[in-house]
Amino acid sequence: MTTLYLCLAIVLLLSVVLGLLRIMWGPTAADRMMAAQLFGTCGVAILLLLARGLEQLIIEDVALVFALLSALATVAFVRRAWRRDDVRRTGGPDHD
Repeated sequence: MTTLYLCLAIVLLLSVVLGLLRIMWGPTAADRMMAAQLFGTCGVAILLLLARGLEQLIIEDVALVFALLSALATVAFVRRAWRRDDVRRTGGPDHD
């Protein structure tokens, strides 16, 4: 079973590498953010698989911290992107 966990972690790591290509050549900021979300999700999954595969359950705590940081990064991106789009559409932040 340990081998299965480690093989799945390698598959997810390859997915992260493909996401890196999307970040480098993504046409929009939203595409880049979705790839960054892939990093967060796959990073947590990889850590959880490694925790079980290596029988080091403390790594699960690290995965929890990564999940929280990933969620905060998404919120920060959305708040920043919406403000910038609102300014472009209306001509100013307080324009009605």
